[in-house]
Amino acid sequence: MKQRVISATEFKAKCLSVLDEVHANSESVTITKRGQPVAVVVPSPQRPWKSPKDSLAKKGKIVGDIVNLDTSVLWDVVRDE
Repeated sequence: MKQRVISATEFKAKCLSVLDEVHANSESVTITKRGQPVAVVVPSPQRPWKSPKDSLAKKGKIVGDIVNLDTSVLWDVVRDE
């Protein structure tokens, strides 16, 4: 794995493209100032993508009858008017 070294001035001018290269190639870049290394840009560790399919599994609870819900109390309020 070849390490790329660039000056701070060049990094400032091409920051976004350097970050894209680091991400695409998974290689680090050393940034120098007056020939001395001052920073290293490394790719972030990639977390595996997790499907949200089962993220809510067994988190809810059904209370009562969800098909034949008694709404007569709601209609009594309308009839009193």
